[in-house]
Amino acid sequence: MTGGKIQQVWLNSHEAFDASRHFQSDVQKRASRAILYCKSGKLGANVSECPDCGHVEFHNNSCRNRNCPCCQAVQKELWVDKRGAEVIDAPYFHVVFTVPHELNGLIYCNQALLYGLLHKCCAQTILELSADKKRLGATPGIVQVLHTWNQELLYHVHMHCIVSGGGLTPDRKIRKAGGRFFIPVRVLRDKFKGKYLAGLDSLYKGGRLAFSSACERLRDTRGWAGFRDGLYKKEWCPYIKETFNGFGNAMEYLGRYTHKIAISNGRILSVDEQRVTFSARGKGPGEPRRTITLANTEFIRRYLMHVLPPGFQKVRYYGFLNNRYKAQNLKLIFSIQGHRRFKERYANLSMAELLKAAWDVDVRLCPKCGRRNMRHVGRTYGTS
Repeated sequence: MTGGKIQQVWLNSHEAFDASRHFQSDVQKRASRAILYCKSGKLGANVSECPDCGHVEFHNNSCRNRNCPCCQAVQKELWVDKRGAEVIDAPYFHVVFTVPHELNGLIYCNQALLYGLLHKCCAQTILELSADKKRLGATPGIVQVLHTWNQELLYHVHMHCIVSGGGLTPDRKIRKAGGRFFIPVRVLRDKFKGKYLAGLDSLYKGGRLAFSSACERLRDTRGWAGFRDGLYKKEWCPYIKETFNGFGNAMEYLGRYTHKIAISNGRILSVDEQRVTFSARGKGPGEPRRTITLANTEFIRRYLMHVLPPGFQKVRYYGFLNNRYKAQNLKLIFSIQGHRRFKERYANLSMAELLKAAWDVDVRLCPKCGRRNMRHVGRTYGTS
């Protein structure tokens, strides 16, 4: 078994989880199959041979599913490399938007719709306030990453945003902020809350929301009005998590979030036939790390809650990084600044070259004779 401790949880208890008759969407079922089969040989293997000594190596294929804990490292490295080449000379800020837990049930049964609304409202909030000359007076670049979990794998919807402290003005010049984030948190909070709740109310009035049994009371207009008004009274809590003045380290930092899944193998302390134990941060600042033990089936249930709808883009780009105009915007910015600080390191590398450059892993080195001549000679096909 080469897929790590999370795969072991599935091997031990996935059949029991299926038998418990918890509802699973098609995309959740695919994620479970991917975790079970990743690097097991059931997805086939690539075969390499050393022409000098004849040694043969079989490399079991990974599943490449975005929910698999074993398949994110290469994609993360390539993503960080590309985004680093888009960094401009300006401070960068990490802003986090959260929504009240009272919305959890409604969001979970309208995931694509309400995750999309969250992306839209976060971006609009930052862009509209940034346009104000009292703030930045320019359009920044924004990278947004949706997360849906907390340290205990419970449902906690929030958006990580990396925002450049510099951007393009309407007359196509560059304006930069100082060392502190240029929008007060209370202003950010009120704008975001108003946008999200107005968007939510519009979806309700348009009949576009689905309601689970736990949200049944919201079908009634009076129930909805009370729920909506209660959310307006809640304290919404966006916050500024980090400030970066080292340019490229902002994207290295965000790389932790872009291809992160609900929990990594590194946090799993032990797995047996019935239970899994994992570590978590302390509940408050400065508090020691905790250990949490769950039944394997409960661990699987929580993990699958964070599988996104098929095709949903959890990472999105706004402002001068908007996909449609990004290339021309960056060309203009780098022309004005007179240089491009970072360049892609891994563009056009083969997988073998990437593994060597990023992790100093040389798959061409024969483990038997030590010569650097291992060659790909074929593949086997899986049984899944």
